This record gives sequence, structure tokens and C-alpha cells, in this order.
Amino acid sequence: MTTLRPKPVSQDTHAMPQQMTLPDWLAELTRAGGVPSGLASVAASMAAASVEIAAILRTAPVAGQVGLVGRVNVQGEEQKQLDIISNDIVVKYLEQNPEISILVSEELDEPLQFQNQGRYVVATDPLDGSSNLDVNVTVGTIFSILDAAGGLLQKGSAQLAAGYVAYGPATSLVLSFGASVVVFTLDADGRYVLTDTDVQVSEASAEYAINTARERFWDAATKGYVAENVAGETGASGKRHNMRWVGSMVADVHRILMRGGIFLYPLDSETVSKGGRLRLLYEANPMAFLVEAAGGKATTGRERLLDVVPTGIHQRIPVILGSAEEVGRVEAWYARG
Repeated sequence: MTTLRPKPVSQDTHAMPQQMTLPDWLAELTRAGGVPSGLASVAASMAAASVEIAAILRTAPVAGQVGLVGRVNVQGEEQKQLDIISNDIVVKYLEQNPEISILVSEELDEPLQFQNQGRYVVATDPLDGSSNLDVNVTVGTIFSILDAAGGLLQKGSAQLAAGYVAYGPATSLVLSFGASVVVFTLDADGRYVLTDTDVQVSEASAEYAINTARERFWDAATKGYVAENVAGETGASGKRHNMRWVGSMVADVHRILMRGGIFLYPLDSETVSKGGRLRLLYEANPMAFLVEAAGGKATTGRERLLDVVPTGIHQRIPVILGSAEEVGRVEAWYARG
């Protein structure tokens, strides 16, 4: 698959850098035979939805679009106003695209069948990390694109594309069609401009992200791995680690893609009855797809995450992903028994 790179920037320090927008990049990728035009249009529709979501989030407290709506979604979680608003925005943009036939959303109990008989299925968490909205922490939109011919319950390795949008100090669209990971940044005119063409997760790292408040529920493998990190130079890892935990998956994974590290939400004694905490189709799979495309690894602890065959659209699963060396250390702990 062709990987596009921006045109060289003039060495004249007074010259404006060449900027490639998302539509231009998608058009070039399509012309080069990298992706079908229909698939590119699905990514463009998700990007367009995210521009509107970003605008809503910037002024939500002023507009009074905060707090709970008094409803519980299929996950058993209380929905916030912005969860519903973001989902409605995604539906609005996707139903206008004739290439899309079905939407699977965290906020919808059942798949939404559009009138279009398009080739593609989108699975999405329209506003991941919404519990952090009240404290102005980075949240995001996560999405996965599949071929509708394969049905809804496809392995993550079957994804045609995946991405997320991080709504933080800057709004970043991180996207992959499988060969590489690129980053676009939303400019003041509402355009996504290409800012990184080949994201690579560093093989080794000294940062890990896990919710240590759940330590009493952890299994032996998780306890062993974290204990090694806490031991620092005196432990088996032989280096000092820092623990970073935002509690917004998009924010934690974005940090890992930009500078390395590992994210863990393992199976534990409290989540085992549900299969895990994070959702496979629209959280774990797209993030694993991106991390692997950037040279990292993603696992449940016992198997490659992208090889898991889903059994339901809202299925939960343990997630461990990031720098290959760190993920390998966790896998070694699980292999011990």
C-alpha cells in the first residue's frame, strides 16, 4: 500500500511550508491506488463529524450542554448530554454518505441500518472519555471501518481503516489504512492539515499507564509487571519507570503514539464476569490497529488483540498495547501461568 509523504518544504526560512489538507491527502492516496475512493469518503465523513463535535465541545459549558441526561446506555453507564449530541452528529454525517450501510455505536443498543446499501460499516465511540469533560481533560472520538460483506463481528485484523480524534489543546485526527499512521491537526479555518506522515511507537519505553486504584483486583501477571516497574533500576527491568494515567483512553493512547509507553486495562477479578472493561469493536480494535501500524503491539495478555473473534457488538475485552518491548514483558508474565 502506498504511503504518501508531503512535498519537500523550501529551505528558504521565510517561505511558508507546504500544507496538505485531509481532502488533498485522501485524493492523492486514492489516485495512487492506496485505498478505494469509497473508503476514503468514509474517513472524510468521520473527520467532518469530528470538526462539528470539536466546535460543540469548545463552548459546551457556556451553552449548558453538560451533565447527565438521566438515561443509561447498553453498557450500563449513565449518558451525558455530550455523549448523545456527539452520537447524533456522527449519525448525521454518516447517513449522508451512500458508501456506509451500518453504524455500530457505543450509544446505540442495536446497529443502526441506514437506507444506503453501501459497502462499509463504521463502529464508533462518538465521545470516549466523556466522564472527564467536567474537568476539561482531553477526550476523543474513536472509529473503525469494516467491509460490510464480512458482517459486524469481524476480527480486528479485518479492519480496512481506523482512527481517532483527540480533542485537547489542539484537535488531532490520527488515521491509518494499515500501512502507516498519519496525524492531521485542525486549523483555525476548520481544516485538517497533515502534520505527521509516519508515526512510530518507540520499541522501548519507561512509561506505563494503568489505574493503580484497581490493584486489589489485578491478576498475578499484572501485579508482577507493575512491581518490576516500581522497583526501577533495582528490578528486573533495570530502569526507572514513570506511571502516567489520564483515564481517557484517547489521551493515554495518543501519548503512547507520540512518545512511547504502554497502556493496560487488563482482565481482573471485578471485570472478569463481563470479559473486560473496554469494548472490542469500537475501542480496542481501532486502537490496536493504529498501534500495530505504528510498529507497536497489542494483546489481551494471552493472544494478539486483533485476532480475537467478536461474539457481540458491545463485547468487552482486556487491552494491553504500546511499545513492543513493554508489551512483550507483560506477555512473558502471562506465559508463566
